[in-house]
This record gives sequence, C-alpha cells and structure tokens, in this order.
Amino acid sequence: MKKLLFVAIAMTLCVCSMPFAALAYQYISPEDVKQGLNAQEAMTLVDIQVETEFNQHHIEGAVATYAYPVKKDAEKAQLDPAISTLKGNRDKIVVICPRGAGGAKRAYDYMMSAGIPEERLFILTKGQAGWPYADMLAPTK
Repeated sequence: MKKLLFVAIAMTLCVCSMPFAALAYQYISPEDVKQGLNAQEAMTLVDIQVETEFNQHHIEGAVATYAYPVKKDAEKAQLDPAISTLKGNRDKIVVICPRGAGGAKRAYDYMMSAGIPEERLFILTKGQAGWPYADMLAPTK
C-alpha cells in the first residue's frame, strides 16, 4: 500500500512540475483568417518568423516578434511585448510561423503560460508558407 501511495505522489509531482503545454492545439484556416480580417473581427496576427523572412512576406498588419523558433528563453522573451498588449484586449490571437508547426506550438504554449486564455489562441494552418492570398501581403522591405 505504501508503495502504491508513493507512486501516486511521485506521478502527481511529475505532472505538476511539467511545463505548461496545450494538450491539443486550435488551428485556423487561411480562409477563416481572411474572412475575419475582411469583416474587421477583433483579431491579432502574431508573426514569429525571423526578421529576414518577415520582411520578405507577411500578412498586412501582422505583429512582428522575430521569435522563431521559440526554443530559447531569449526567443520566448521576443513575444513578451505582444503578450502585454494582448492581455489588455479580447482579440482572437493567430500565431503565424513559417509552416505552422513546432515554432507555432511553442509560441502558443508560451502565451498560455503567460496567462493568455487558450480559447483565444489559434495557429494558422500551414503557416506563412501556406498563405494563398498574395493580395493581403504587406509590401516587401
């Protein structure tokens, strides 16, 4: 019995000490983002591409963070200014990374750990590489 209790306590401590991460991620299609932007829905696009990629192609109005790949603490800290702004509103948040994969998930998890409610967070399906609306891209720098 003591052994079982010890195992239960050890498992609880492991689970509680794990980093804050989503169990499942919410994705949003390019079509739904376009529709939301055209309808002037309260939506903030948080772009984590590195600066050179952001300057080459990003959706007009996206917030540049240059946080990709969001692995190191310094990269995560690049998201902090956007998070501060987002805490002051109720916008839907769309995370945009190069391909909508690992970097976006790490940004999503970091934003959740910083207090952004998960129901507001979305990842752009296929990321910037899958964005089919060239007319909605900002002019290149």
